[in-house]
Amino acid sequence: MSTPEKVCVIGLGYIGLPTSVVLAQAGKKVVGVDVNPDAVASINSGKAHIVEPDLDGLLHSVVSRGALVAKTQPEPAQVFVIAVPTPFKGDHEPDLSYVESASRAIAPHVAEGNLIVLESTVPPGATERMVEWILEERPDLAVDDGARFYAAHCPERVLPGRILIELVENDRVVGGVDEESTRVARDFYQGFVRGECVGTTARTAELAKLSENAFRDANIAFANEVSMVADRLDIDVWELISLANRHPRVNILMPGAGVGGHCIAVDPWFIIDAAPQDTSFMRSARETNLRKTDWVVERVVEALEGEGRQALACFGLSYKPDVDDLRESPAVEVVKKVFDRTGLPVLVVEPHIETLPSELVGKARLVAANEAIESAQVLVPLVAHKAFAGLAKTGDNHRIVDPAGVWS
Repeated sequence: MSTPEKVCVIGLGYIGLPTSVVLAQAGKKVVGVDVNPDAVASINSGKAHIVEPDLDGLLHSVVSRGALVAKTQPEPAQVFVIAVPTPFKGDHEPDLSYVESASRAIAPHVAEGNLIVLESTVPPGATERMVEWILEERPDLAVDDGARFYAAHCPERVLPGRILIELVENDRVVGGVDEESTRVARDFYQGFVRGECVGTTARTAELAKLSENAFRDANIAFANEVSMVADRLDIDVWELISLANRHPRVNILMPGAGVGGHCIAVDPWFIIDAAPQDTSFMRSARETNLRKTDWVVERVVEALEGEGRQALACFGLSYKPDVDDLRESPAVEVVKKVFDRTGLPVLVVEPHIETLPSELVGKARLVAANEAIESAQVLVPLVAHKAFAGLAKTGDNHRIVDPAGVWS
């Protein structure tokens, strides 16, 4: 396969859009596809619809010189990259409907020799199902001695706030549905990735990404469980962790209000769903992190008890510091559940968004930090945004519930 000149990226969210920009910078002609016409229009004007450092400037550059164009429908290319959401449904079962829709949408445009890469985080076996969905639409592409196109899984492993850097610098795991697909996909990624591209099978690559995030989830669960034990025993958890971490082989993470985001809060369920009889530990970690969010709600409700109806202000809604990403955010859950318990509208300080998510409309009000501090008696820092660092000294007339140690 010759060096691909045109790449069609399906899904222009937190991974797809930065990936499109990086590919365009690397000399590819990129067509980005998204079902959201507002996002497409914004991208074509050179402005990102998501918040990520340096993305706006780089996007404007590649759009202005015609290296990247956004559309609502896919078109022929040498390489197709699928980067659509993979949430869960029902009892935490993986929802592959977006992957299926994307696979069927590109099928009419796939030609012999094309490479199709699934970057979405998926359960084991999903890349093979992607191939099946494409062949259902295009049986002419199936041959007895192997598919006429190449297919692989290459999961992203980037940190929001550093996506543009880590897309290039980090090692990548590239797993093909056959050896030739692995080779072709590795060659493609090595064309713009400075990290090492390690080849394996598609299923191994799928489980590798899930295992990475399940590992992190388990370590966070330990920290969250320690924080609840320390509270019950009237021990300062921040001092406790600091002392324990003086051991040369101990690194307890910092507890928080739970776990959020599109990866750590979701991916372990994909493993649990694939092998429920073998994943009691992962399930326990997931349940611990979910329980920590409810534990925070209880502490906030307790702080609100007393004479009269005390005003409440929560600082931060995103799932991690200094991003606008609210996916699976425990902070959102805390605000929603506190309102459901108390009927008390919550003042919310979140400098990275301009409007509240739909589930908080009528339950909360977005305000500036000074208004929140002046109006509320109970303050709850939920996310350690840099903008909140200078608000630690709020006066003696506030009660503070600080599950993430933002002001501790």
